[in-house]
Amino acid sequence: MFAIDKRILNILVIITLTFLTFSWTFLVFHKPFNVQIVVMVVCIRIFASILLFKDYSLSWSKVTQKTFILKSIVYIVAFGTYAPFYYGRFFLYFLFSELFVYLFAINFLMYGYYLVINRSRAKKNKTLVIYGAGKAGLKLEEEFRDSAYKLKYFVDDDKRLQKRSIDSIYILSKDELKRRIGDAKYDLLLIAMPSSSSKRINLIYERLKPYFYEIKILPSLDKILSNDLLSNQLKNISVEDLLARHPKDLDKVKISHFIQDKIILITGAGGSIGSEIVRQCLKYGAKKLILVDHSEFNLYQLVEELKSDKLFPMMQSVLNEPLLDKTFETYKPDIVVHAAAYKHVPLVESNVEEGILNNVLGTKICIDLAIKHNVKKFILISTDKAVRPTNVMGTTKRICELYAQNVNAKETQIVAVRFGNVLGSSGSVIPKFRTQIEKGGPVSVTHPEITRYFMLIPEACELVLQAGAIGQSGELFILDMGKPIKIVDLAKKMIELSGKHDVQIEFTGLRPGEKLYEELLIDESDQKTLYASIMIAHKTEYSIDVLEKDMEKLFTCNDKMAQLQKIVPEFNHQKHER
Repeated sequence: MFAIDKRILNILVIITLTFLTFSWTFLVFHKPFNVQIVVMVVCIRIFASILLFKDYSLSWSKVTQKTFILKSIVYIVAFGTYAPFYYGRFFLYFLFSELFVYLFAINFLMYGYYLVINRSRAKKNKTLVIYGAGKAGLKLEEEFRDSAYKLKYFVDDDKRLQKRSIDSIYILSKDELKRRIGDAKYDLLLIAMPSSSSKRINLIYERLKPYFYEIKILPSLDKILSNDLLSNQLKNISVEDLLARHPKDLDKVKISHFIQDKIILITGAGGSIGSEIVRQCLKYGAKKLILVDHSEFNLYQLVEELKSDKLFPMMQSVLNEPLLDKTFETYKPDIVVHAAAYKHVPLVESNVEEGILNNVLGTKICIDLAIKHNVKKFILISTDKAVRPTNVMGTTKRICELYAQNVNAKETQIVAVRFGNVLGSSGSVIPKFRTQIEKGGPVSVTHPEITRYFMLIPEACELVLQAGAIGQSGELFILDMGKPIKIVDLAKKMIELSGKHDVQIEFTGLRPGEKLYEELLIDESDQKTLYASIMIAHKTEYSIDVLEKDMEKLFTCNDKMAQLQKIVPEFNHQKHER
């Protein structure tokens, strides 16, 4: 009954308002009031309101800019219907004048009602500031109108916008905002800049965190869901938001040409890197994705998440050469991305033989099969721990690099891509720190001076594919990881973001094989590519016949450390560096 009353009220408004606007127009133009004409116009407007966009049922308490456009179209169409009938009796400007007065009046009433009803409904007992007066900021302002938050200010770095206003809400600079807040503290800051760099987000956070109880941020543009409200996608600012780099020279066209309509085999497809490579390949239009992983659970999770008919899960180990050979023969991949490896330094230190077999022999098998089956491109995922390695894991990856650079690849283009730690991977310190903080601490850091390079998984994987696209054969690509970060600073930042300021940091000492500083280059002989984010390391020559014999001996000998040292002379094993 309530909905019917509202619709009838809309029709009554049309009748009443039309009589009032015509009365005014007849009065202004000194013409006698004509009831017949007015009744005809009222009827046409009511029919137009019912037939077009269901205008008569539009809710005045939820109006938008689109509502204004729709209502204007409805009454302009009605005008086009009745105006020709009266053109001979009245000047056209008479009818136009009445129409414009009517449109102004009905939209003024509608927006006035909207402001009154919503202002009275919502108790604005919390203070809000939106950083960013662009499209995202305006959309958030619209979505927060009916909330308990009162928008105090917009903030924007664009000097052309500063000192202007949006619906009487001032746009300020950061410094002006701090001056106006003074010693007070507002409830919520929304950072509405989804395309901004982490450096800029970090700067905003550091400067304004003392003035707000809570800070939320929109995800990056590629992660925003177009079919959901922006306010539903706001999230607490995280360490990933502050460290994300978003390389500006990411060539999505190049990656798309490389991946589109290709059959791609990914080893270690269920892992942190492998699974993201799968997602990126789906995004860039791969024809088929052959997912090789020895973990049943990892494969199941990935297939359930992505639900694509392009996925072909293969529960296989990279050490099972006969079975892997059948997979290559069956699917005939165009590209192989080899992400399968044991990467956890202390675990490989405790399981040296397994680490050598999985990392070195597994890589050799995959490369040899790629060459045998004429795969066009083979991409080896390497690590910064392969540079002057102090642990077994890094040394095994360095041997893989040497084999990839020196093997007789025939028609297959083989490239290796080296990068540092990725944020949020299964072996990353971030999930570990997060768990420790949630439990109330302490957060365990091995050493106060330990530093690491970090990159977001999607960014690293897209750059891996970009490097693969530009690679010819034998290159060792190095991704620009930016500046290294102190792990203790990372821990402090995560504690601060959590709001649990009483969590302590505990230094536990370096673990077996762990070193204070990671490197990405062996020497200064790196070469630049077309992209600043990707460099090429100097090739290390190693006779393939000698290397294969040395590798074979590594698999069978008793003194693994001595043989690792022979193949990688710069290997300086550090069991307990304290």
